[in-house]
Amino acid sequence: MNRLPLRARVLSECFRSKSLDPVAVVEHSLAQIESHKHLNAFVRVSSEKALEQAKQSKYRHDANSPKSVLDGVTIAVKDNFCTKGIHTTCASRMLQNFIPTYDATVVERLQAHGAVIVGKTNLDQFGMGSGCIDSIFGPTRNNWSEDTNDDRFRIAGGSSGGSAVAVAAGLCYAALGSDTGGSTRNPASYCGIVGLKPTYGLVSRHGLIPLVNSMDVPGIMTRTVDDCASVLNAVAGPDVYDSTTVKRPFESIAPLEKQMSLKGVRIGIPIEYHCDGLEQEVLETWTVIADMLESAGATVKAVSLPNTASSIFVYSILNQCEVASNMSRYDGIEYGHRSQEDSSTEQLYARTRAEGFNGVVKNRILSGNYFLLRENYDKYFQKALKVRRLIADDFVRAFKEVDVLLTPTTLSEAPLYKDFVQSNNRDQCAVQDFCTQPANMAGIPAISIPIRLSSRQLPISLQLMGDHFTERNLLQVASWIEKQVDFVANYS
Repeated sequence: MNRLPLRARVLSECFRSKSLDPVAVVEHSLAQIESHKHLNAFVRVSSEKALEQAKQSKYRHDANSPKSVLDGVTIAVKDNFCTKGIHTTCASRMLQNFIPTYDATVVERLQAHGAVIVGKTNLDQFGMGSGCIDSIFGPTRNNWSEDTNDDRFRIAGGSSGGSAVAVAAGLCYAALGSDTGGSTRNPASYCGIVGLKPTYGLVSRHGLIPLVNSMDVPGIMTRTVDDCASVLNAVAGPDVYDSTTVKRPFESIAPLEKQMSLKGVRIGIPIEYHCDGLEQEVLETWTVIADMLESAGATVKAVSLPNTASSIFVYSILNQCEVASNMSRYDGIEYGHRSQEDSSTEQLYARTRAEGFNGVVKNRILSGNYFLLRENYDKYFQKALKVRRLIADDFVRAFKEVDVLLTPTTLSEAPLYKDFVQSNNRDQCAVQDFCTQPANMAGIPAISIPIRLSSRQLPISLQLMGDHFTERNLLQVASWIEKQVDFVANYS
């Protein structure tokens, strides 16, 4: 696999020494995207804009005045973030021709730091899925697949599968995803890259087309933990356009090049995550890393999160209720797809939504509206909110005993597409999101890091979770593990 050979920080040093220039790097990236079209990672490539941004970056580097370590670095954006003048479709017919008039805050901040946006990446329609297969542009193929033909390829994971493959295949240095129940960490796990879900409210959601407002978080995908920290430094912090962001300024995380000491670090192993369906190789990997941390001086102990078993059901109910509300804006009147049927306003609404949404979206809308009926509201929605509070309280108690939780990210390596599609979307998400969605329910940060290759030469990853706003500590522990396992050597 032909991947970009350097990390973002090393690339920045090459720009500074003039051994590389941003225009050449962007041209290489665009050529790579073209030669890897069969993976279907990108749904739209912004070649002209990227080359113009690269030229501006070159001028700055020639003048020895780069904006940041990301100046000239190629970054992809999941196609549910608004990008000014560039189609933003959510991989749905409903928004197939939608061109935003503004940039999402995270995109705006990346560009303000000199990053080059090379294009928009594939996803499950409106982010509703865990395989990146339910898209009007077709499924994304995992670049680690033994065979990418027909239905014999491995899924990329979802819903941010396009972004994950773009990074893993070396088409760009970093990518933005969104994470509602694991949609950044799940594909990061399957594609062997780093995937960070920040604390809810740390990164602005302005311009991220909403799925579940109370859980949506912009995610970051890179090949190394240090690159992930660099992107987080660029995008985190308060935003006047998003009232849910925290008001205190974000303190930048220093480069993670030095090895930290694990003495005094308390690692928790949640017993409930040793669950049905957990593959033996994933379990072995989990055990090896726990032992490695303990040998290095960390305190490793079992903890209990007793409401974990209820979490996936609560997540499903709340997800569908908020989806029903958010999808109501797509009526064919203000923007998006509009049906030719205009015999009546009611018929226009009905035909527009029937034509614009796929079956997965329609099912979630119907289910959400059912849960929100007056006679069902207390029985489902209110009860789910109460259990969500119990789930969050589990984490509060756990973080009084430990600093970091270590769990699997996914229960297995990337499944074959032909096997994955045997289950319906609801069952797919119930399995794929088991380990990831509790962090969204509690609003805490979580990161997936690749550990090793399985016997089938497919990535196996683990997840670290921390208390609210402990990204610095989380990234430091992740960086320590990364240096020990040296998974990045698989990219050479």
